[in-house]
Amino acid sequence: MHILWDIDGTLIHNSRDGAAVYLEAFTHVTGAAPHALITNPHGQTEGQILTALLELNGHPATMLDDVLTELDRRTHALHESGYVRTPVAGGPDALLAATRHGWANALLTGNGQQHSRVKLTAAGYAEEDFDWTNSFFGDRSPDRHHLTALVATVLGDQPRVIVGDTPNDGVAADSAGIPFIAVATGAYTVADLRDTSALVVVDDLVSGLDDVLGAIEELDKRG
Repeated sequence: MHILWDIDGTLIHNSRDGAAVYLEAFTHVTGAAPHALITNPHGQTEGQILTALLELNGHPATMLDDVLTELDRRTHALHESGYVRTPVAGGPDALLAATRHGWANALLTGNGQQHSRVKLTAAGYAEEDFDWTNSFFGDRSPDRHHLTALVATVLGDQPRVIVGDTPNDGVAADSAGIPFIAVATGAYTVADLRDTSALVVVDDLVSGLDDVLGAIEELDKRG
């Protein structure tokens, strides 16, 4: 069983400070700060957000690679400066419990790989907590559907489940036929997430951990 964890809002808390690095990279590459911003980036990929930001501000989407390169440079600098993020309550214990079950903790995230490493280690997770080879990163994905479509090309028919915190996570999971588990530790409420196809919806990974593990156990039995 491969558990495909989202990062922001699922394993770490969302942060306005975390969003600043995107704007800094954009401004460095384009030469000016954006005059228009993306109003609701939750559940979108970095590729999707930055492409929309470029086009919204009159720049060609072909500048995306340059912005991503600058983003990687700046996230590395954040790491070197002692950048700190906050893990969600129960996140580290959930990873440990999954490992004890013999499941692989991998990632399916809108972040790029470099940014993912920096965010997770800044929140106290270890790189070895995750299977990076079988993880999926959205810095060059135009949307989350594209990202989830990649899963079958890597994992074949191996069992997997997505754990995320937004309705977009659920819709993208549905489009690839991947089961979805929702945690309300991000920008959306339990009520919002119950409108998705989620097998279970929990408040957090403390009070809801048994429900999450139980749902994954059932999926694992089915193979």
